[in-house]
Amino acid sequence: MTSFVPTVRARRRTATLAVVLCAGLGAALTACADEDPDKGTNGVGRLDAPEIEKKARAAADSSDMVRLAGTLVSKGGTYKIDMRLKDEGGAGSVTSKNSTFELLRIGDVLYLKADAGFWNHGTADAGKANEADGAAADKLDDKYVKVPQDDPTYKQLRGFTDKKVLLDGLLTLHGDVGKGDRDRIGADRTIRITGGKGVGGALDVSLDGKPYPLRFARGGGGGVITLADWGKDFALKAPAEDATVDYGRQLPKSTS
Repeated sequence: MTSFVPTVRARRRTATLAVVLCAGLGAALTACADEDPDKGTNGVGRLDAPEIEKKARAAADSSDMVRLAGTLVSKGGTYKIDMRLKDEGGAGSVTSKNSTFELLRIGDVLYLKADAGFWNHGTADAGKANEADGAAADKLDDKYVKVPQDDPTYKQLRGFTDKKVLLDGLLTLHGDVGKGDRDRIGADRTIRITGGKGVGGALDVSLDGKPYPLRFARGGGGGVITLADWGKDFALKAPAEDATVDYGRQLPKSTS
């Protein structure tokens, strides 16, 4: 049997290759060890969960404008919302199981706009629709109806247009707040914080720029809302007079 004895040159090549491989592996390991996931961020990812929550709330409170879009689930039903909000009011749409309607609030003046089916469905579903109901629905069809402040639905509908009310409900995590995973929402890097026992909700906070809250998942399957366009202004303008109906002291019962 012939034995193989490597030449001096072969041994040198082998040794050189080993050194190169080890050096490359060492550099890779060092790079991984030195990589900082918070490099280039606003730094809130380094904080503990309660501090992140505090920073997100402060950022939200400092902004005059925001857009909320997504689904809310409550005892009253499931609602899809797409609302632009500011301190002076809000505008957008709300979709429930039976219909879609638009809301516009300027100060304390609240307008509701919907088609004839929205105004007529309550009595029609009960089999009580008549010519008077149809005439009233036609009058309100696709018009901005000024909601009387004494009407029972005023407070409920206004809540969809109130920035403070909605944010107070969406930015509250229940139970012990913990730190979750990093992710991306659109182009923004995020860090997640979660409420206790998996039912306290989850909030994704931006790691880029101001630590705005960008997405909120309500606990117990209560819906998911995205928060965007922080600080982006929009116009709130009263509808034209010929597009507005002042219904009086109380809206038809079919809207309740």
